[in-house]
Amino acid sequence: MSDDEKHNTLDPEVEKNLPAPLADAIRSGSVDKRILQHSHDADEAMKAFLGHQGEVIEIDEATNKRLLRIIDWHLIPVMCIVYGLNFLDKTTISYASVMGIKEDIGLMDDDYQWLGSLFYFGYIAWEYPTNRLLQRLPIGKYSAANVVAWGLVLSCFAAVKNFSGAVAIRFLLGVTEAAVTPGFALITSQWYTKHEQSMRTGLWFSFNGVAQIVGGLVAYGIAVGTRKNPAALEGWKIVFLATGLLTVAMGIVFLFVVPDSQLNAKWLSKEDRILALERIRINQQGVGNKHFKWYQLKEALLDPITWAFFFYALIADIPNGGITNFFSQLITSFGYTSEQSLLYGTPGGAVEIITLIAGGYLGGRFGNRILIASFGLILSIIGVALIVGLPLDNNSGRLGGYYLTQASAMPFVAFLSLISSNVAGYTKKTTVAAVYLVGYCVGNIIGPQTFRPKDAPRYVPAEITILVCWVVCLGIMAFIYFYWRLQNSKKAKARADANYVKLENQEWLDLTDVENPEFIYSL
Repeated sequence: MSDDEKHNTLDPEVEKNLPAPLADAIRSGSVDKRILQHSHDADEAMKAFLGHQGEVIEIDEATNKRLLRIIDWHLIPVMCIVYGLNFLDKTTISYASVMGIKEDIGLMDDDYQWLGSLFYFGYIAWEYPTNRLLQRLPIGKYSAANVVAWGLVLSCFAAVKNFSGAVAIRFLLGVTEAAVTPGFALITSQWYTKHEQSMRTGLWFSFNGVAQIVGGLVAYGIAVGTRKNPAALEGWKIVFLATGLLTVAMGIVFLFVVPDSQLNAKWLSKEDRILALERIRINQQGVGNKHFKWYQLKEALLDPITWAFFFYALIADIPNGGITNFFSQLITSFGYTSEQSLLYGTPGGAVEIITLIAGGYLGGRFGNRILIASFGLILSIIGVALIVGLPLDNNSGRLGGYYLTQASAMPFVAFLSLISSNVAGYTKKTTVAAVYLVGYCVGNIIGPQTFRPKDAPRYVPAEITILVCWVVCLGIMAFIYFYWRLQNSKKAKARADANYVKLENQEWLDLTDVENPEFIYSL
């Protein structure tokens, strides 16, 4: 072994205590491992790496704003577009449902319902393994590989001939897309302070709404165009091909733009890479750790908040699973044609964009993401109440109720950003994110089953189920809010104790939120 190789080979016991960017830099050869100075402590290694003998680098406001602009400019546009495609890929099946796919591949009885659910069977099967891989592998490269893979799988839907082929494609789509949401949450927590995370998460998630608008308009154009001028391919096949190939292209862009950490960001100077690390010191979460820690897994599974997140995601996404797959058919039940349903679904996307961006901004501005997000859920409850309660001939009023239901994403996004900012310890964070998204999957599996063929075209039992689920979710949100307030009070008392001693540079240690007395939960 050469001297260079020796200098860049890490002992596993040393590596497991190092922040991920530092370990990556040593393995890649950009940093000599002798910087560790024979220390096994993460804080000492980080001090040596940053080169300031443990002193906190003061970043003035102008420098911080300049760094934030650079980071935003490179990360947010790519994340927004890819996440919009993530939503569009799931809803192409809804567009296809009113463009002839049922007849073309011979769907019968509840086959379409099961296609809606099967995506989430793939998602739930791969959710925890993909979270472990996000922790273990370079996050930028692994996320990009998944984006390219899901684009290729979606494109293959255009070649489907029967229900069995559609089942395989939908399952594989779930597998390949399972890394996107947890990966984006981790990337956001890695680059942004707690205060900044709410707005950024709201921004990239709001592109679900952009995708709903663009997807509806494109699907409408294709449906009308192929009706007036028949093409060699059916309209729904063109939708799958166009969306899938665009996703592949964006996955390649993602690979070259989104780095694995601050240390290999080619669009930052060497000095700015250090400052980009230093500016997130305030998060009290370090910058990632690639080693699995059993005590953090145990803490995650025993933390009441983990299960509050799980049950919120499960119950809230029963409505989401139904609406995402059946919204085109739901709109036709209001008295509109199949082509009109594609067009009239687009304003719902605008509602989602406005509520998510406003919620992200106001949640960060007032420091109360949970309270602000609850207004989105209240709007959604009013919306579904209008759908159920208004007379059948009041089509515009019931359509307006559907638009209000699109505000329901506000709490889900708020909790996603709170997992980024309020759950510390890298193993614990990835575990809680996985549990949250498993709940999301289970809810989305159940959701389409509430829209039973025998209840068509009104689907009243499904609408009532949606109403009850969202009311229960308000209670879960209240529990999370008051539990975290109680924990903040306990931590304040611990810090006020005369015998309390703060660990030096503990911001770089891979401590969990529970074991770190300096950690304060954002609300």
